[in-house]
Amino acid sequence: MPRFLPLLLIGAASLGAAPSTLHVKATAYCLKGRTASGAPARMGIVAADPRVLPVGTVLRILDGPSSGIYTVMDTGAAVKGHKIDIFVPDCARAERFGEQTLRVRVIRRGWDPKATESTEGER
Repeated sequence: MPRFLPLLLIGAASLGAAPSTLHVKATAYCLKGRTASGAPARMGIVAADPRVLPVGTVLRILDGPSSGIYTVMDTGAAVKGHKIDIFVPDCARAERFGEQTLRVRVIRRGWDPKATESTEGER
């Protein structure tokens, strides 16, 4: 029976796990430029600790005026552990945001760009 265990695990993983909900400390930033992923900073982007929420993770902020769908496309020296930094284009709004505890639901964890590239053999 143990030799079938890997197949059962693969089958369960392919069904997709229920989205996880985390409590995070959230701040906001307004710096223009490029993110750690190379994308331009814009609405809908958050920075996170890649050990907790890897680049490419899609999440839903469940609480507060910034609730909605975001993608982790940035990292930062001050973003460690269960913390996110939400991009907002208005620096005054970013400052007013302060630090808040929010609930976030992970919709998709990480992104592997190689998994979406087409190869010559697939055409």
